[in-house]
Amino acid sequence: MAAASPDALRAPVLAFDIEVAGVEWEEVDEATRHYLMAREKRRSGATDVESIQHRLALVRGLGRVVSIAMWNLDKDSGAVLVHGSGNKWDDFDPIPGSKVWRGNEREMLTEFWRLAKDWGTVVTYNGRSYDGPVLMTRSAMLDVVPSRQLCGYRYSIRDHCDLMEVMNFQGAARESYSLDYWCRRFGVESPKGKMDGSMVAQKARNGHYDDIAEYCLRDTRATADLFRRVRSTLVPLFAQSR
Repeated sequence: MAAASPDALRAPVLAFDIEVAGVEWEEVDEATRHYLMAREKRRSGATDVESIQHRLALVRGLGRVVSIAMWNLDKDSGAVLVHGSGNKWDDFDPIPGSKVWRGNEREMLTEFWRLAKDWGTVVTYNGRSYDGPVLMTRSAMLDVVPSRQLCGYRYSIRDHCDLMEVMNFQGAARESYSLDYWCRRFGVESPKGKMDGSMVAQKARNGHYDDIAEYCLRDTRATADLFRRVRSTLVPLFAQSR
C-alpha cells in the first residue's frame, strides 16, 4: 500500500514513557527465583544472581510502575503521574508549564487509562516491547482495566508509533540504538543528565520520587521532540493508507 502523509496518524498525538522499580529480591518467592536463575544459566551459561537482581524491573510482573509521563505534541505541554498521595493535579515546578499527579500504583494506572482512552496516536521509544506490555500487565495484576490496546497490529503506526521501530525500520536494520543516541544525531536535547534508568530503583527506595518524575518527563519530552524531527521524513514511510 502507498505511504500516506503523517496526518494519517490519529489526533491528538501524545508521547508517553514509564519508569519501573524492580521489587526486592527477598520479595520474590523461591520458585520464581529458581526459575529466573535457571533461565539465566541457559542464557549465559552461569548464574549471576546479582545481575538478575539488578534487572528485575525488566521482568514483567516483578517491577512496579512508579511514574508515567505524557507529552501532548499538539499543546507542547507535559504531565506526569508519580508515586505519592493526593490524587490531584498540581504544577510541577522542575519543568515549567507541566503538571504532576501523585498516587499509589493502582491509582496512577487508573488515572493513566482514564486519560489514554481519549488520545489518538501514542508515541514511544521501545513502547511496543516494554512500556505498553508492562502497563497492561501491571494493570491486570492490580485489577485495573486498560482502556486501549497499546500493542495492536505489529506494523501499523496509526495507533502506536514506536520510534525505536521507526529508527530500526521495523527490524530490517541490524542494530537498534538508544533514545539518547538518536537525540544526539538529530540535534534533540538529550534527556540524560544527572540520572538514568539504572538509578530508578534506588531513588524509589530512598523516596526520591520527584527526581524519578522529572527524569521520566524529560525522557518523554525528548521522545516527542525526536518524533517532530522525523514526522515529515521517516514517519510517512510507515504510515500505510487504509
